[in-house]
Amino acid sequence: MGDRLPEQTPRAAANPSPAVAACSEAEAIEVLETDDVLPMATEDNHRVGRNHSSSAWCPKSRPSAHQPPTDQPLLSRTQWDTSRGQKHARKHWKALFDQFDPENTGYISTEKFRNLLQSHGSELDPHKLEVLLALADNNSDGKICYQDFVNLMSNKRSNSFRQAILQGNRRLCNKALLEETGLSLSQRLIRHVAYETLPREIDRKWYYDSYTCCPPPWFMIAITIVEVAFFLYNGVVLDRFVLQVTHPLYLKNSLLYHPQLRAQAWRYLTYIFMHAGIEHLALNVVLQLLVGVPLEMVHGAARIGFVYIAGVVAGSLAVSIADMTAPVVGSSGGVYALISAHLANIVMNWSGMKCQFKLLRMAVALICMSLEFGRAVWLRFYPSVYPPCPHPSFVAHLGGVAVGITLGVVILRNYEQRLQDQSLWWIFVSMYVVFVLFAIFWNIFAYNLLDLKLPPPP
Repeated sequence: MGDRLPEQTPRAAANPSPAVAACSEAEAIEVLETDDVLPMATEDNHRVGRNHSSSAWCPKSRPSAHQPPTDQPLLSRTQWDTSRGQKHARKHWKALFDQFDPENTGYISTEKFRNLLQSHGSELDPHKLEVLLALADNNSDGKICYQDFVNLMSNKRSNSFRQAILQGNRRLCNKALLEETGLSLSQRLIRHVAYETLPREIDRKWYYDSYTCCPPPWFMIAITIVEVAFFLYNGVVLDRFVLQVTHPLYLKNSLLYHPQLRAQAWRYLTYIFMHAGIEHLALNVVLQLLVGVPLEMVHGAARIGFVYIAGVVAGSLAVSIADMTAPVVGSSGGVYALISAHLANIVMNWSGMKCQFKLLRMAVALICMSLEFGRAVWLRFYPSVYPPCPHPSFVAHLGGVAVGITLGVVILRNYEQRLQDQSLWWIFVSMYVVFVLFAIFWNIFAYNLLDLKLPPPP
């Protein structure tokens, strides 16, 4: 579509009639979230919010009986959250579309949509306009769907939007997000995160306009703070911060996983708060902050937390199967799940990833992972200072990698889309559940059947 609407649509000189007078974005969002507008498409896990400084949908005209005066600030969403405002906004937007859709089909042509914007003096966020026009391009008849417009203004992704995103064959005529100038430091940070984690330009612009840092990436920050706090506490108690695992009292901690105490189920998870030494903690903390925080900013705490916890549990269970006599410490299972999922996502979408120095960044990440894994392998086979119990196992790293390239890849690939609708998601979830059940039965029966000589309990 070569004649797309410019980023700033000029206001019409004539005043519109009161029946179709423009309203604030707060009103628009209210009507978009009411139940009786239109049958809403299935919603995703989403973040409702506007961009920090990008132009808003903020039509301006003379006030009607139901509108706040134009010489006063636009009412906030909370202030305008009344049944009267919702009814007025609903009637307003429906009236606008009905003017161009007399047959009430729910679709208007892109040309009529541009006329609608021009005749009512509306200014639509250029990024969101691109999304609407991309959706129109996806339709064979090149029309704008009213429901797409509703979902777009409320930051909700409809089924038709998912289908358009999955096709990934649209051309965005406006300049790329990376070329925009005059951004604040926080906006440049959000743009950087978008280019580091998302392979499609339309996804990056959608994220850039929607992200409000509310809630912040609390999960990765909180888990890191707790890990550091436990390490400092153990360092004070043991009077050792380097290679704490070599201290005779180290294994007496009730958080780490020990094969003799495998019936204490919490140890399969809490072992992440115990680290072999400051070198072990430092590598894990740096990696999970550099990779985990940007991923959580894009995909949310629920998805990233699930990948992290799934990698942690898979790591301890993998040790209980493949390295049955060794204890487990450290958060490497969760860290490796996040990193392997992120790297696999970059490789699978190599041409679309526009992050700077992506090859160098991948090389640095792989080098750090290799160093940490090599340290774990060396420590595992290093003679123990308290035989017959060996040093902690390295197999947890491999369990985290397995989770990352299965569940993690699916989660990172489906930005803001319902995972429940993805068949591949259910396949990998089923595989993970089968593995967990197998590991549970293995821990119940295999140790006795194999007649292993386990190290004495601490």
